[in-house]
Amino acid sequence: MSKILGIDYGKTITGLSISDEKKIFAFGLGAVPTKNLMKFFKNFFLHEEIEKIVVGLPIKLNNQKEILIEIEIQKFIRKFHIKYPKIIVERLDERFTSKIAFDTMIKLGLKQKKRRKKVILNQISATIILQSYITKKEKKN
Repeated sequence: MSKILGIDYGKTITGLSISDEKKIFAFGLGAVPTKNLMKFFKNFFLHEEIEKIVVGLPIKLNNQKEILIEIEIQKFIRKFHIKYPKIIVERLDERFTSKIAFDTMIKLGLKQKKRRKKVILNQISATIILQSYITKKEKKN
């Protein structure tokens, strides 16, 4: 059975998460240097069947898109779609995911030194993006 991949795209580090086969739960997968993302997918897709990716949509509180990072995300999506045309790409508003991820790190008792690591923050953000997407889809059905 196929799964869904969650992506918190960042300029330097991209957080990743993956669903279970029933598409009920999201799990942190890790974080990859953004420059190595396509290389990561090449190897990853040999072992996992992915039907869809959900990429965070960076929107400010005033409902305006974060233009600079959104341009980079659009480039990534075009490149991804050319390489993997059968995998559906969806977007999800990612407002507050970094804040929620940071609060989660505190609740988990992570020391301040670990909380500074963007790798952990991006992975948790990607998991929140994917779980939000899954939950939203469940409510529609």
